[in-house]
Amino acid sequence: MRAAVAIADKEGLAEVSLRKVAAKLNAGPMRLYTYTSTKEGLLELMVDAIYAEIAGRPLTRGDFRKTLRSIAESMREAARKHPWFVDLLGRRPPLGPHALEHYEQSLAALSNDEGFTNIDDALQAYATLNAYVVGAIKTEAASLRAEHESGLSESAWQAATWPYLQRVIQTGRFPMIAKVVSDATHPPPEVTFERGLECVIEGIALRLGTARPGYRRKTREPE
Repeated sequence: MRAAVAIADKEGLAEVSLRKVAAKLNAGPMRLYTYTSTKEGLLELMVDAIYAEIAGRPLTRGDFRKTLRSIAESMREAARKHPWFVDLLGRRPPLGPHALEHYEQSLAALSNDEGFTNIDDALQAYATLNAYVVGAIKTEAASLRAEHESGLSESAWQAATWPYLQRVIQTGRFPMIAKVVSDATHPPPEVTFERGLECVIEGIALRLGTARPGYRRKTREPE
């Protein structure tokens, strides 16, 4: 599947086809039918190829916070390396051998922690983390895609939309939006991802009764 992944990385998911992959391999499409006869099948194989990369990264064991963090970071790294991968997430659970290997490794690593002796707790923690990670990396990818398609950087887009937003704020109907504009720190994507990840992990810890002391009282760090 390296040929298909290479095409998607360079040209985008829409350009992937059995014919193009066959041409890149200097082989006829019939040769690919040994593996799949449809584009949907090809996409599933590509997803599993990326899960092979994810499963190849060792997970931290013995501390569920570090385990969950390593799972999240592996997924985000794969999505940043292969932006098209994000578009194929959030559908039916992938059942390729490497995806199952990643799933097995994740649950096994969590089960090593005494807080997850119940498999349902491990499943819930993994599903909650996965939902956050998929949503976060899809948001990041959509922002990057919009920047690429419009030719406007984030700062240029903000400058272009500011006159409209300023008029909206001046109506007085959106005080919270005004507060966001004036007071929010608007951190970069990696900081936003990290803060959201911490909320998810500590939320799981609260459910297990192992939250860090004072977590609920945590305030914004000084700039």
